[in-house]
Amino acid sequence: MAKGIILTADSTCDLGNELKGKYQVHYYPYHIILGDQQYTDNVDIFPDDLYRAYREKKLLPKTAAISMTEYYDFFAGWVQDGYDVIHLNLGSGISAAHQNCCLAAQSLGHVYVIDSCSLSTGTGHLVIEAAERIARGMPAQQIYEEITELIPKVHASFILDTLEFMHAGGRCSSVTALGANLLKLKPCIEVSASGHGSMSVGKKYRGDLDKVLRQYIRDKLAAYPDIKTDRVFITHSGISEERIALVQDELQQHASFQETYITRASCTISCHCGPNTLGILFMTK
Repeated sequence: MAKGIILTADSTCDLGNELKGKYQVHYYPYHIILGDQQYTDNVDIFPDDLYRAYREKKLLPKTAAISMTEYYDFFAGWVQDGYDVIHLNLGSGISAAHQNCCLAAQSLGHVYVIDSCSLSTGTGHLVIEAAERIARGMPAQQIYEEITELIPKVHASFILDTLEFMHAGGRCSSVTALGANLLKLKPCIEVSASGHGSMSVGKKYRGDLDKVLRQYIRDKLAAYPDIKTDRVFITHSGISEERIALVQDELQQHASFQETYITRASCTISCHCGPNTLGILFMTK
């Protein structure tokens, strides 16, 4: 008789509670350090709390990867009960969590660890693909192999409204941040699957955010002739409902996705990019 399979993921996959429940995904949350306090991402601290702490106190959060011991304890009960576990990590190019997870899996056995080579709902796409295969009764090893093959077909990118948070966190220079502000530049951050989730600056858009979001969507959809149209994510770090509606409208004009999911990014993602960041994340065939 085939073993049952438990599907788990880092909380940074940003699926939201509805999809998390629908696909029976168990999250392990990252750690958020703010001042002298440590919190659990999207459990006892949320992105708006981080923005408030920065605006009012100039406190910048730090993130801490999940440790090997934490992963071991997380998986151990299921493995001891005879289950296989499939776990999807935040890209190893931006976090040590994947390495820690692999060490825990090697100690336990029966844990299949996948480096998503992505972040946010880029990882979320792969989580859903894994869930669908579990539902079809596919064995864990085959799921692991098929999901690994899908990694290069996930396309994740985001538009930053401001470089303020990246500058405050030491991720870009004062000159770069000032220049972007004066020129009204809004960079597109591209996530590289070949770089295991590492990020780089793509096209730099100029103008107000509404105009930039529309052009960004048109550019992204035009760049891939073979888009998989079963689902698309609109994922943001905190943005107005009006702008979400704008993005939905633009998507509908240029593509026919069967499902459009709107999710909000976790603290781990949001604290690096600040508010009003938004991306569309999809797969190709």
